[in-house]
Amino acid sequence: MRAVVVTSAQAEPVCTEFAEPQPRPDEQVFSLVGAGLHQVVRSRATGAHYSSEGAFPNVPGVDAVARAADGRLVYTGWIRAPWGTMAERMAARMGIEVPVDADPLAIAAGMNPAMSGWLPLSRRLEEVDRLGTVLVVGATGMAGRAAVQSAFALGAERVVGVGRNPGQLAEVEALGAIPVRLDEDDPARAIADALAGEAPSLVLDYVWGAAAEAAFRALTLREFKVDASGETVYDQIGALGGPTAALPAELLRSRQIRVIGSGLGSVSPQRIIAELPTMVARIADGTITVPYTAYPLERVADAWAHRGPSRAVLVP
Repeated sequence: MRAVVVTSAQAEPVCTEFAEPQPRPDEQVFSLVGAGLHQVVRSRATGAHYSSEGAFPNVPGVDAVARAADGRLVYTGWIRAPWGTMAERMAARMGIEVPVDADPLAIAAGMNPAMSGWLPLSRRLEEVDRLGTVLVVGATGMAGRAAVQSAFALGAERVVGVGRNPGQLAEVEALGAIPVRLDEDDPARAIADALAGEAPSLVLDYVWGAAAEAAFRALTLREFKVDASGETVYDQIGALGGPTAALPAELLRSRQIRVIGSGLGSVSPQRIIAELPTMVARIADGTITVPYTAYPLERVADAWAHRGPSRAVLVP
């Protein structure tokens, strides 16, 4: 079958022939409709991601919308290595039905980035009566933009979105968020001003590095009221700004704050799978909008080089 294949950690992905998947008794074979090229896909393909098995050659791709043998469209993933979802066919246990009126490529593009914010938001909502204010660091990326929409969908009263790209930050503002530019002379002060005295109940950080340090400095200021929940949960999700960030001791001692992470190792597969149908429905009904650019498997090099506000999606 045709598939995108990575032969080594240094090799560029190519479209070539690859062995057909060998389904186990609890799996069924699906035909590809669209597979999103997410950040995690790039890092797993080269073995750099903590969840990667480092097997070569491999077919990249962590999730997809695919067609079942009976013609239904389903959202699927958790494919056994060395196979992935960027192939004409894949064997999987999971298949969540996609509504017939949904855009399947929007779901393929949006499920992975949107779930990264939805999971900590829904988890936090189980702990508190209201979300109050949510701070999204890295709001201009695909995942951050979806997190802004998810926060409002789950009842957040205010969302502060932090990012660098002015054009994309304007789009975040159009979604209802209060925008903050990271290239301000004093980004910590700008974040604090946008929060307007109310500490966030939840911070979703897609950037880490210097951006996280600016958020930490903002939260050390003594002007904040304590949220009704009694604490701020700082959830580290992505590290596009660097793998480390200095956490001030003053922040830990002066506020009720809990710093945690959200990822494949810190959220159970059961929890993820339980939330997937809700996210499929949210993208299908337009609550969360997902821009995407489709590329056939043969144009994987162009897809791999794709950057910008839309998500690359590989199609047969």
